[in-house]
Amino acid sequence: MKKLIRSFQYAFAGVSYVAKHERSFRVQVLISIIVLVLACLFQIALWQVFVLIFLISFVLVLEIINSIFERIVDVLKPRIHPYAEAIKNMMAGTVLIASITSAIIGFFIFIPYFLGYIGC
Repeated sequence: MKKLIRSFQYAFAGVSYVAKHERSFRVQVLISIIVLVLACLFQIALWQVFVLIFLISFVLVLEIINSIFERIVDVLKPRIHPYAEAIKNMMAGTVLIASITSAIIGFFIFIPYFLGYIGC
């Protein structure tokens, strides 16, 4: 049981580290909170909430993976390789694609609720 608790402590420490050191992660968490508050306010369908939670988790996990790759590349910095910048850019692009895709899906989920709210 102690090992399990310790594993959770390490995991929370990792998420805490990313939250403290990565502005992008904090921005994404803030956007996630806004999305979840809107989901509650509009009382969207349960399956749509599941989709939103999956997309939020997907983007946050990719952001953490992006941060991991950045740290690995930074550790190897003394032996700068031409691929180092490319690796960082590709990971940032991965997060960007996931974020844009999630925003588009979120737009399609929320637009009927917004239209209903304004009376259209």
